[in-house]
Amino acid sequence: MRKVRPMPLRIGFDNERYLEEQTSAILERVGRFDNKLYLEFGGKLLFDYHAARVLPGFDPNVKMRLLQKLRDKSEVVLCIYAGDIERKKVRADFGITYDSDALKLIDDLRDWGIEVIGVVITRFENQPAATVFKKKLERRNIRVYTHPFTKGYPTDVDTIVSNEGYGATEYIHTAKPIIVVTGPGPNSGKLATCLSQIYHEHRHRIHAGYAKFETFPIWNLPLKHPVNIAYEAATADIRDFNLIDSFHLEAYNEKTVNYNRDVEAFPVLRRIIEKITGEDSFYKSPTDMGVNRAGFGITDDEAVREAAVQEIIRRYFRYACEYAIGFVDRETVQRVELLMEDLKARPENRTVVLAARQAASDAEKNGKGNEGIYCGAALELRNCKIITGKNSPLMHAASALILNAVKRLADIPDTIHLLPPNIMESISHFKKDVLKGRMVSLDLEETLIALSISATVNPAAQMAVEKLKELSGCEVHMTHIPTPGDEAGLRKLGVNLTSDPEFATKRLFGR
Repeated sequence: MRKVRPMPLRIGFDNERYLEEQTSAILERVGRFDNKLYLEFGGKLLFDYHAARVLPGFDPNVKMRLLQKLRDKSEVVLCIYAGDIERKKVRADFGITYDSDALKLIDDLRDWGIEVIGVVITRFENQPAATVFKKKLERRNIRVYTHPFTKGYPTDVDTIVSNEGYGATEYIHTAKPIIVVTGPGPNSGKLATCLSQIYHEHRHRIHAGYAKFETFPIWNLPLKHPVNIAYEAATADIRDFNLIDSFHLEAYNEKTVNYNRDVEAFPVLRRIIEKITGEDSFYKSPTDMGVNRAGFGITDDEAVREAAVQEIIRRYFRYACEYAIGFVDRETVQRVELLMEDLKARPENRTVVLAARQAASDAEKNGKGNEGIYCGAALELRNCKIITGKNSPLMHAASALILNAVKRLADIPDTIHLLPPNIMESISHFKKDVLKGRMVSLDLEETLIALSISATVNPAAQMAVEKLKELSGCEVHMTHIPTPGDEAGLRKLGVNLTSDPEFATKRLFGR
């Protein structure tokens, strides 16, 4: 069993070194293709919290800083799979659908001074929700392209590279040497968009090329390094797994790490590129296609190893809860369990887990719960102190936890109420008698609103409000799946949340 050592966050990654390495690698690659490169951005372009968790010190927006450095040389195309729009697929870290995430990404890029020159809806077959999304963008003056499924893909290269294949897709007019092709989540059609554009460019006698920029897995770390295993855990639901790049090993006698989809697709991908260009590709392996320099930014291997193990445990809890809700199958959970076994890690190695469970046990001993369910929550402050909270007829465990945490940070005695009884009674009355709700206890979002109101007349509450920002990045565990109000509140506070796969109420619907 892996021993847990609570400790302050150790920095294990150098963003400036990474930026220098990454910028140089991209510019060198552009030069190989007559200054026209289609650069597929895998993973998250903005708010890459997975990378920030497994590489402590990694700036979640460092890729955007990279784009800003290359702003005069680059344009952005955003891809989204029509099927993801249709089934309302959700991005877990933000709790919003992929189409909403696409809109948010466009806004975020604009905030950084970067415009999206077009949105591509891939594998478009006039799906109703995708059609509505298209109209929504067009009426906001955003250029939208629709690409059908590529005829002949993936094996009939002659059809793929023809007027029936890539020739049937709309050509996106670009003006700069680097075209960043990104999108929300995996399988958004980024690669197909890059290849169809290269096909059209060559028909216009422009020798354009392709490269891939994806942080994980990190090709120059060992196959079983926890950082690479954390990538497998993060993609357990889509069955990705890492392996040694056999093509790179054969070509260069060098072991590098890639993941199954890239390695499996490489022979066809190389044939497609060679068919488009009419010449042998200088890419000998999937690793060759990458311009990924994250491994060179690691400064403390032990720190990133420990952080990656913790991320794998977080993923286990997330998938266990998604299984309970019905979002994933049992095999997804089992895959992460096997990864944890390989690392000799257990769920309880997450410091806040046992503390949360103890809080729930204490609530049960004291007979303070709600609907006969006793919930506990725990938070680890930056100084490694553990704070707990439990549910009651008045508030959820998450609400009690956050109030207790900000009290500790502000050195407010336990005897001082942050929320006066009259405010609590007024909100409970409003929820029960006006809104006709069954659950009158306050969830975290409601508690934070009440705290902000109390702060107008209560100096202690004002001190507590000012400490809320110090909770960002803290670890939190709950013994029950958070309600929507608790989850939204914790997400806005920026904590790293996990929970046991238990429900906080016996009711199947509503509150």
